[in-house]
Amino acid sequence: MADHKLPRKEVAPRPGQTELRVGRLTKAHGLKGAIKLELYTDEPEKRFVPGAVFTLQVPTASKWHGKTLELRELRWYNGHPVGFFEGVDDRTEAETLVKAILWVSQDVKELPEEDDAWYDHQLVGLDAIRDGASVGRVVRVDHLPAQDLLAIATGNGEVLVPFVKAIVPEVDLAAGTVTLTPPAGLFEELPDDDPEPAGDEPAGDEPAGDED
Repeated sequence: MADHKLPRKEVAPRPGQTELRVGRLTKAHGLKGAIKLELYTDEPEKRFVPGAVFTLQVPTASKWHGKTLELRELRWYNGHPVGFFEGVDDRTEAETLVKAILWVSQDVKELPEEDDAWYDHQLVGLDAIRDGASVGRVVRVDHLPAQDLLAIATGNGEVLVPFVKAIVPEVDLAAGTVTLTPPAGLFEELPDDDPEPAGDEPAGDEPAGDED
């Protein structure tokens, strides 16, 4: 099973290594520095073991930018995972990590083969196809907490497309294409509703009809 599907991000990996997104810190829990987790892995028992070290994706202004985070313990409360981390000993410190995304290094030789998981470098450069015609090219993958977005460069500028199955039903690496079925208005402006027909006469008094 995968850690992060559609897609995985690579963050300056060492040779033979890649970076996988495995979780996000969502909310401080209690007063002793615990933080609730949103898991992006099907193997928390493998990824979240005592001593596991995570690379942090945080804003550049964050005190944690450029730092790593070491897991002390993972517990479950009412079915929700909660992490305890080294150096995070109170609620105030825990709140500085809320919304941080956790990444781990992975040997590419140990990655499972999957039908619906790709790396960023595999997606960048693909031709974006809509209704059988090219509408642009993938230039970037944006990893946001809520979802991932494909940045498509078009003749009219950049369009951000949610990377979900309903809108991106097919990625064909062999053909160099990604098929899009976007909702109306994503790539073009919608026309105004009920435009006024041309040549209408201004409203006025109705002519009197023939009397019986």
